[in-house]
Amino acid sequence: MASRPKLHYFRGRGRMESIRWLLAAAGVEFEEEFLETREQYEKLLKDGRLLFGQVPLVEVDGMMLTQTRAILSYLAAKYNLYGKDEKERVRINMYADATLDLMMMVVGTLFKSPAEKEKDFALIVTRAKTRYFPVFEKILKDHGEDFLVGNTFSWADVQLLEAILMMEELNASVLSDFPLLKAFKKRISNIPTIKKFLQPGSQRQPPPDSHYAEVVRHVLQL
Repeated sequence: MASRPKLHYFRGRGRMESIRWLLAAAGVEFEEEFLETREQYEKLLKDGRLLFGQVPLVEVDGMMLTQTRAILSYLAAKYNLYGKDEKERVRINMYADATLDLMMMVVGTLFKSPAEKEKDFALIVTRAKTRYFPVFEKILKDHGEDFLVGNTFSWADVQLLEAILMMEELNASVLSDFPLLKAFKKRISNIPTIKKFLQPGSQRQPPPDSHYAEVVRHVLQL
């Protein structure tokens, strides 16, 4: 039996959370080794497992994979969440890149002060409501299917739901002007593997707090 993917990252969302979401959506069990000490990180470096000296790191199929988008695209292809042809895959890439860009705006606030975060979060919500969500609302309207690409559940759907829920943590009414996205959220949330991942006790991580930020600073010596 093939071994489970093993994830190396901090005990928090950051750049690993979308990878957790994708594996969970595919129904794949995975292991995690949380980085809590500088020594753990230095050992990964010494062993040559961090290609560019950065996490996330995913051990899968005998490979040590780094770089978030590369990991996500490999896993999407491996677990049949990457469309049926090149035209579908490029659309999945476009949509997934957009939602990842939106979520990385939140990740980028980790070390900011509460006042700075509040200001940034308001800007991010505005960006979601004026740049990103109108586009996805139109995609769903024009496409007329349950999913973003083709009529099959894909990486793009997984990541859009992740982004929606992250924006709702910042502003509960962020979808008020987007009825098709509301319906999409409900539909995708009820897919069995997703529904399981959204339950308490799953490997889904909570929003970052000050302790998480302190651990990241300590491990990376920032």
